[in-house]
Amino acid sequence: MSRNAWIIFVVICVTILGGLIYLSRQDKVQVGEVKTNKIVKATAASGNIGDHVFGSSEGKVLLIEYGDFQCPACGSAHPILKEISQEYKDDLTFIFRNNPITQIHPNAKVAAAAAEAAGLQGKYWEMHDILYEQQTTWSNASIDDRQAFFIDMAKEVAVPDIDKFKKDLSSSKVSSKINFDLALGRKDNVSATPTIFFNGKHLESDVWTDLTKFKALVEDAIK
Repeated sequence: MSRNAWIIFVVICVTILGGLIYLSRQDKVQVGEVKTNKIVKATAASGNIGDHVFGSSEGKVLLIEYGDFQCPACGSAHPILKEISQEYKDDLTFIFRNNPITQIHPNAKVAAAAAEAAGLQGKYWEMHDILYEQQTTWSNASIDDRQAFFIDMAKEVAVPDIDKFKKDLSSSKVSSKINFDLALGRKDNVSATPTIFFNGKHLESDVWTDLTKFKALVEDAIK
């Protein structure tokens, strides 16, 4: 290879590498200034979708779950968290943030998109609940079949506009929200699901798997 050809080759490689680095930085969600232990409001970075909150917005107890809709452990935690958040809804703020682990749960991100798409029509928690309650029916669905499951669920929870729901499933708005939640999870050092925070502190599984212990912790915090 001649000297000029070598220089051109190096310039092209550097240009391509620079472009890849630029694109990777563009895709990276910046959450350095975001306070994860508070209700995070909608911003452009989150697709203009804020935290999904169940119960009081100013509860004495702040319960945050980073969850994966395809995760069996999250499925087991769901009825416990649902009972706790409903029973103490006047004094407790429950937030669910998406943390799909797609390396082992290939349908998790699409399921998160289904919840977010339903949320755009006021049906977030209904979709959240049915995804966990019917987890075994769609977890192993193929790429070709999984959307049909989510559309049927959307109909079951009475999402008003199914055509809009279908479009929102693959929208940049919904994708931004999921990526934003993932970035919050990285900031909170989330490495597995479910990861649960209770008033800013990591809640160990021996507490959230034991309803009696869990309720006692909540009641003590409320008092």
